[in-house]
Amino acid sequence: MSSASLLFADGARPRAADIRQLAQSANGLAVSLDTSEEGGQEEGWLELLASGLAFDVTGLEPQKPDSLPELAYRYGIDGSLDPSRLQAVTVVPGPHLSAGGDMIPVVRTLATIVSQLAGLDGVEAVAWHPARSLCDVGYFRSGVRRWIEGGPFPGLGLTSLAADENGGLTTVGLTQLIGQELRLHPDIATEPVEAAKLSVRLINWLVEYGRLQENQMLTGPSGEALMLEPVENFGIVEVWRGSH
Repeated sequence: MSSASLLFADGARPRAADIRQLAQSANGLAVSLDTSEEGGQEEGWLELLASGLAFDVTGLEPQKPDSLPELAYRYGIDGSLDPSRLQAVTVVPGPHLSAGGDMIPVVRTLATIVSQLAGLDGVEAVAWHPARSLCDVGYFRSGVRRWIEGGPFPGLGLTSLAADENGGLTTVGLTQLIGQELRLHPDIATEPVEAAKLSVRLINWLVEYGRLQENQMLTGPSGEALMLEPVENFGIVEVWRGSH
């Protein structure tokens, strides 16, 4: 299931009251369950409601921070930031969404909530768990905003790109959305920058199209023919230049 974390310096994590205050001014966001309201015990979590969907926010002060998965990819952020020195507050679809937590509408709403919460004071970075990505706050928020406003899916952040040992380029985290990862064949991944641009275009197309069941011919950015071939045994969509 898709999930994400907001990273804070030690002692800077928000309390439930901080989330309530932000929700009051945020568009389309409401606190639907908070045990600390009206003097109750602060249990370090609350439930947010957006677009009719419930999401749990955990790791709040004064309870312990959440743990993080390994974060292997960085977007808009340099290598000096050490996530192991930061503390995580996590947002995850609620239990009623356990069977559909990776459906595009749920992921879109999750990304919107995380983007709104990233406006809290003290947020150092955003981690998107399925992509194992660590993102600059402004970078993450602007990418999500463009997507919500009808622009392209933020492929570098909500998914990641990894070079493989054979010279190909493979996504990380796309399988959470369509059940498949995308892989550029080494023959069309020779130029890293151009290969990344092509991957982002194809990620956006696949997020809109959905799981690929049969071969598909597309036209690349320079007019070249591209073959997308689902390889079901490996759960990937292999991209070749032309037919093969």
